Amino acid sequence: MKSIKKIIAVVLVAVMGIGVADAGLRFGVKLGTNVNHLSADMSVFNKNNRAGFTGGVMMEYIAPVIGLGFDLGLQYAYMNSSTLTTVNNAEENISKNRNFIQIPLNLKYKFSLPLVGKFLAPYLFTGPSFDFKLDKNTIDAMKTKTFQTVWNIGLGLEFARHLQIGASYGFGMNSIAEKIIDSVPVKYHNNYWTITAAYLF
Repeated sequence: MKSIKKIIAVVLVAVMGIGVADAGLRFGVKLGTNVNHLSADMSVFNKNNRAGFTGGVMMEYIAPVIGLGFDLGLQYAYMNSSTLTTVNNAEENISKNRNFIQIPLNLKYKFSLPLVGKFLAPYLFTGPSFDFKLDKNTIDAMKTKTFQTVWNIGLGLEFARHLQIGASYGFGMNSIAEKIIDSVPVKYHNNYWTITAAYLF
């Protein structure tokens, strides 16, 4: 918990510093849904995709003319997953609900379209998200971790320079859980789709 507070404090200080330096920096709110699924380094289970939700605040800076910049967010995310593990012909269902604080940092490129650029602007983004799990481990058979790094790749549309609708896929870069199956440690990775709507002021 202390590490989460330190990172949030650093992010807030950085945001305030940039905001003073550049009055064109934009801030906003973001809401959306996620669909996540677990993957493992052994084919020992069937995974069921489950929907959750996310919401928080964000900032964006796009350099004039070149259209290149970044966005940074601070979000809460609820994720739900269910897996059916088969070991020695015995099936074990594992259902997990997880709550996260997420800090995504994306490189962002916004296209400038002739004629309709003031009303419609496509954009691409990619970058890491640092996710901190708020829940304690409630499954004795599975050792879970409190931190994961996800790499996001996405695209979206901005309407009237304020409303952004985006979709992205996040690749889990480190394992979030480990389970011993037949004396072999099996590592689980969390990957997810996210669809969001953001309004920038």
